[in-house]
Amino acid sequence: MARASLPTGSELAEWFRERVDTLAGRTRRIAIVAMARKLLIALWRYAETGVIPAGAEIRAETTVAT
Repeated sequence: MARASLPTGSELAEWFRERVDTLAGRTRRIAIVAMARKLLIALWRYAETGVIPAGAEIRAETTVAT
């Protein structure tokens, strides 16, 4: 099974790696849902208050040549 790659340095990524590295099955799925909730809360805080999640990288907008 391939592993998804998360940005290094993100607090959420580190939390996920610490919690899920050795888990399997149902417990791993529960941890993935917990990760999704944490991400949703971080995105909501960013949208409402402009607080950038710890470890997040803001990239400049890129244009696509046609």
